Amino acid sequence: SKPSQQTFDKISVREFELLDKNGVQRASIKTEDDGEVVLRLKDRTGTIRLKLGANEDGSGLLLLDSNTEPGIHALSKENGSTLTIVGKDKKKKEF
Repeated sequence: SKPSQQTFDKISVREFELLDKNGVQRASIKTEDDGEVVLRLKDRTGTIRLKLGANEDGSGLLLLDSNTEPGIHALSKENGSTLTIVGKDKKKKEF
């Protein structure tokens, strides 16, 4: 049978959590205490793999590798934007 489904025009929450079938949090969207809104995507063990944030200063994107080390880090702020990429040789390349 088809699971029940409801459709809403708007849902207002302070934090959103997406859980997988095992109850592990796989994604969250929330406003941090400092006012930054952050989206986090996690693997099936609950380890953060992607972080996207925004506040009055600008925005940032962080992609983490299998060791939870930054692979790509992009920042866009009033004083300029930076893009840092860690290559296969583990050397950082900044643009």
